Amino acid sequence: MKIALIIENSQAAKSAVIHDALTAVAQPLGHEVFHYGMYAPEDKASLTYVMNGLLAGILLNSGAADFVVTGCGTGMGSMLACNSMPGVFCGLVIDPTDAFLFGQINDGNAISMPYAKGFGWAAELNLQDVYRKLFEGERGLGYPKERAEIMAKNRGILKSLKGVTCHDMLTVLKTVDQDLLKAAVAGEKFQEYFFANATDEAIRDYIKSVVAAAPVMEPA
Repeated sequence: MKIALIIENSQAAKSAVIHDALTAVAQPLGHEVFHYGMYAPEDKASLTYVMNGLLAGILLNSGAADFVVTGCGTGMGSMLACNSMPGVFCGLVIDPTDAFLFGQINDGNAISMPYAKGFGWAAELNLQDVYRKLFEGERGLGYPKERAEIMAKNRGILKSLKGVTCHDMLTVLKTVDQDLLKAAVAGEKFQEYFFANATDEAIRDYIKSVVAAAPVMEPA
């Protein structure tokens, strides 16, 4: 599985801690981790929580990623931004129990975590435990198990509902504020990772035209 990590500007100082915890769990399980930034507070390309959501939508809908790990100070802003995107089902995950229940009941494709609120002593151990609950074993089996069938049915209903209420991703890309889009894909390693992994040709082509254009806006 291709896992994308996205860190927003207010929490960029913790980027290495989060990335190390994720790779320590995911790589031994056979997953690939692609860190799309931010990498440090002084990065030239700065991501807001709104951009986190837009970037998650691009990566998941294009096939560049199978799962997105993101967050912000409380985790709520990035979760809301992710869930505004077509095809993105993002849960707010604070602890390993959240991770387990989200994986088994909701079986979404993104999580958002709080990297300021409650992020203290042994926070890196909580991160690793969260990632283990998410990526070890099969997700979507239901909890409790006797409710697995109705949970799977409801996931399908939610997916159909979102398909009706959201535009497709290419339409989003063409109609969203283009300066916002340029800023969201301006990361140092975005082009290297995205174009090597994205499988949706229409989204690839549009993003190619976007990254060729300049300048990008300075995010707030």
